[in-house]
Amino acid sequence: MLAAFSVTPLGAGDSVGDLVADAVRIVRESGLPNETNAMFTNVEGDWDAVMDVIRRCVESVAQHAPRVSVVVKLDYRPGHDDAMHEKITSVERRLARG
Repeated sequence: MLAAFSVTPLGAGDSVGDLVADAVRIVRESGLPNETNAMFTNVEGDWDAVMDVIRRCVESVAQHAPRVSVVVKLDYRPGHDDAMHEKITSVERRLARG
């Protein structure tokens, strides 16, 4: 399963970069394939592992913010691995054909 998610601390002040960094650290330490961009963190693995990482990120942020907004988008496609990279490769291949 491939998940794109973001956690947004609400009510924790104007600068939330440290809280977001703590959440990204949890993802990176999980050992699951992951990438972070300006809007989301992508993480790939089996259902339980991915959802556990997202839950731990939310709980970490919630320790310092009275409210946490969470956005999650899932691509559940059993039998497919490395979707994080394969999807990009597929698009790039099509672009190269012109």
